[in-house]
Amino acid sequence: MALLRKLARPLLASAFVAGGVNTLRDAKGAAPAAEPVALPMASRIPWLPEDPERLVRINAGVQLGAGLMLATGRVPRVAALALAASLVPTTLAGHPWWKEEDPERRAAQRTQFTKNLSLFGGLLIAAADTHGKPSFAYRARGAAVAGSKAARHAGHDAVEALSGAAGSVRSMSGNAQQAVARRL
Repeated sequence: MALLRKLARPLLASAFVAGGVNTLRDAKGAAPAAEPVALPMASRIPWLPEDPERLVRINAGVQLGAGLMLATGRVPRVAALALAASLVPTTLAGHPWWKEEDPERRAAQRTQFTKNLSLFGGLLIAAADTHGKPSFAYRARGAAVAGSKAARHAGHDAVEALSGAAGSVRSMSGNAQQAVARRL
């Protein structure tokens, strides 16, 4: 299973690394196709630039960087999520099969659209894969339970210590109790 995982990540990432490099080389060529998706996104997300070419370059950079991170196993879950997020506008802008009139082009665009959906599913699986280890959320819940138990035990120990101290004070003679009270 470990060998399959080691092979699967670079294979999944290869499409994004190659696509990112190609798009960075010709961002001007991809910008017109991206414009119908890029501009509405930029208008809704204030920190995004409104220039379609810059948005295409940003998306390609994310795909290249996150693809390399996924392929090398560096924070693969975060890389897979970044790739999945970058794939949505790429797919909507690049393969709008529903707009095609020609049946052959429509079929070709639908195939590419479906391929991207498959990649999206693979990325979601990669993002959820913990390599057999418990997830961060599971470990955090475990730490919270352990912390709660430790706090209860510490509180119980403190109550026992105070009870013991109170019992010791009660068993002292009156003069000894007055001496302790004067020190406090």
